[in-house]
Amino acid sequence: MSADDSFLMMQKALQLLEESVKTALQQPSVEHGEAVLESFRAPLGEVDATRWLSAQRLFPKLFWMNREKSEWIAGIGEADRIEISESGPNDLSFLMLEEAMQQKNPHARYIGGICFNNLQEQTDLWSAFSPGLFILPLLSIEYRDGQTSLVASLWLKPGDDRRKSLEQLLLTLSTLSASETPEAAAIPEMTQVAYCPDKKQWIENCETILRTFDEGHLEKVILARQTELLFSGKVPAIRFLLDYPFPENSTYRFYFEPVEGHAFISFTPERLYRRDGEMLQTEALAGTVTKETAKADDNMASELLLNSEKDMREHRFVMDTIYRELQPVCSDIDMQEQVDVLHINRLAHLYARCRARLRPEFCNDSTVLRQLHPTPAVGGVPREEAMELILSTEPFGRGWYAGPVGWLSRDAAEFAVGIRSALVNENRVYLFSGAGLVKGSNPLSEWEEVDQKIGDILAITQQPT
Repeated sequence: MSADDSFLMMQKALQLLEESVKTALQQPSVEHGEAVLESFRAPLGEVDATRWLSAQRLFPKLFWMNREKSEWIAGIGEADRIEISESGPNDLSFLMLEEAMQQKNPHARYIGGICFNNLQEQTDLWSAFSPGLFILPLLSIEYRDGQTSLVASLWLKPGDDRRKSLEQLLLTLSTLSASETPEAAAIPEMTQVAYCPDKKQWIENCETILRTFDEGHLEKVILARQTELLFSGKVPAIRFLLDYPFPENSTYRFYFEPVEGHAFISFTPERLYRRDGEMLQTEALAGTVTKETAKADDNMASELLLNSEKDMREHRFVMDTIYRELQPVCSDIDMQEQVDVLHINRLAHLYARCRARLRPEFCNDSTVLRQLHPTPAVGGVPREEAMELILSTEPFGRGWYAGPVGWLSRDAAEFAVGIRSALVNENRVYLFSGAGLVKGSNPLSEWEEVDQKIGDILAITQQPT
């Protein structure tokens, strides 16, 4: 489809939405004792949602695409939000999220994320990101069940002026750009790179943790590194979505810019879970080979992983942990016995699917989040001891890195694990990635693995302008 055709199609969809809102204005308002969702929908054909998102000037901006590329949403503005602003145990945050969702319309999908560990004090780096924040966009392009739609949403609380809200929505629709032309500037020149921890401290931290394995207290710990990039000017965060160099990679894409100039982006291969009613899908993802370092193609990388005692042992930790943690809340668990390999551009990972049926009394996202986050692939085994060690060892705040990111509604949800990620703060970009330490790990090899894991997202900042 040409750019002109796409522009006309979007223009027509916007006109249809405006007509629907004008029709709603003619209808008499009805007093409600509870909040009400009013939504307006217009069909769209093929559209480049990231380019459309780039052309808009309304915040928040958000984007979500599942790993199979069969569902995605690009949203702007805010019809409603769920926000967790207090610190405390993760379980409490999950419960607060669930209680808030029970007051929402079952058809509304909220997109957002939760921090990795809400016991960790949030640093200034993450000032634009609450410990938990989910947005129902005011306007979104949604692709689901093979259909693309332009959707406008209003969340009317008791006492809200419906007419005024509809008039404001109409005004917003009239100011939106139908163009897909990316207006974002190029990423400016990178002027400095710094690591936290630096290489010396990383090796010392790894060796400290490896000694705990010898003492028999822990089996696996994920240590992460923060890479800080300084640029000569403000970094347009949307460029990470526009310029992602490997569109066929088996990754989720998550982009969340709550206020202009501050965004969290994740190109993660790891599903936390998908819930449809009582049916649950999750997976074990752990063990890594770097194709470049191993000088391996996909077949050889698969062979190396499947024959690696260390990687298979690391993956078995994850499989066993997921199975054990689902047992109390599920009536039926089907864990894939044969381990597969998931290939991404630079890396390959061991991978096994798991399907389960939640017991009726546990059929909610608070329960699933409590049981599955953090996975052994971002936390460790045993979980609580690993979390405490991460908290005391890592010299930076993880924020949303490695936390659950995705969408949820009353009856369904899908969360990925927010790894292979970047935080954009004006003229600074922070890249996050981690490595799984088990008995026998080599700190220098793990440092190189972390370098490889940020390679795809780092490449975006280094493309010629």
